[in-house]
Amino acid sequence: MSELDDFRAEARAWLEEHCPDGVRGPGPTTLGYRKLDLGADVKRWLECMAEKGWTVPTWPKKYGGAELDRDQYRVLIEELTHMNARTPLTGRGVNYIGPTILEYGTDDQKARWLPQIARGDGAWAMGYSEPGAGSDLASLQLKAVLDGDHFVLNGRKTWTSDATDCDFIFVLARTSPDKPKHEGISLILVDMDQPGVQVHPIRLLSGKSPFCETVFEDAIARADDVIGGVDNGWTVGKRLLQFERSTHAGINISGSQGGRAEASKVPGIVKRYIGLMGGHVQDPVVRARLSDYSMNHAAQKLTQKRVIEELRSHAPGFASSAVKLSNAILTQEGDELMVEAMGVQGLGVEGDGFEDTETAITRQWLYGKSLTIAGGTKEVQMNIIAKRVLGLPD
Repeated sequence: MSELDDFRAEARAWLEEHCPDGVRGPGPTTLGYRKLDLGADVKRWLECMAEKGWTVPTWPKKYGGAELDRDQYRVLIEELTHMNARTPLTGRGVNYIGPTILEYGTDDQKARWLPQIARGDGAWAMGYSEPGAGSDLASLQLKAVLDGDHFVLNGRKTWTSDATDCDFIFVLARTSPDKPKHEGISLILVDMDQPGVQVHPIRLLSGKSPFCETVFEDAIARADDVIGGVDNGWTVGKRLLQFERSTHAGINISGSQGGRAEASKVPGIVKRYIGLMGGHVQDPVVRARLSDYSMNHAAQKLTQKRVIEELRSHAPGFASSAVKLSNAILTQEGDELMVEAMGVQGLGVEGDGFEDTETAITRQWLYGKSLTIAGGTKEVQMNIIAKRVLGLPD
């Protein structure tokens, strides 16, 4: 038996002993929320996995990880999937800012922040876009002025997802307004539990309000919580975006393990609402679309696996833009297929005339419209793919 086989056997035995029944199958996964109680089983699962170092399996042990190599990481994911266990911890802490601190942070910053992130002690929001700085992010105007041992922040950020429930936020702020716009930006960590930070939810088409506007009025941040150095935020911030996109693409091995690998539910929903003959969809147009979707879904999963295996380090590259975009488009196509197959039952977001699964699919379809905007728009990703992946001229 190989060392990897030994690791698989040990991991399976440990997981079977410590994984609560309440976190097997669909349900909530913690993002490190202090403000939300997701239940005793979710809390116990997080605590056990954090103690084992498996909330961030590839991180160094001194920062809360387990220092698993790529093959061990893959085995761990397979075993979690095998037992239908949910990810114990996910979100912007372990997947975005954590890997960025690991790469760009000082020894002090790593020691202060990474173990806390690995334990899920506090949820993180992302402060990048502003009302006048979306795709042209370098035009941001949030100001951070140094005052002794801290910065004073004034301005606002928009699309700060889940900010109402978050404890910390990492922001791109202008620290040197006299420099060219790309050169005077810093990435700063901010504690949101202070009077100078106010969060206002933004109601979306789906009826929910995960996105928010966050206002900073003389908010305070420690001067030693600038990641990567003052005025180096553009470089550091772009690197963080690669971690974000790889998470959306399902290829991030720089933070927590990804969510459970699930077979697509689209074919089952379509077949439920469309007339069948001999177990097959009768409508030839729908049947052709479903066949195309199923093949593309299988190809996407193989592509994700190939990209992960081709990574030479634990950091994603520009290919994350390609996989992120194809994943978003595929998800939107699946949502369209389900809603169209459901007919009038795919038009309800609430009410007695609709099953819970039906309203959930409709809300998912509405939310899915944001997938080619959030995490970098479709157009931005295509530009990155053209320049950085395909090498096309400007």
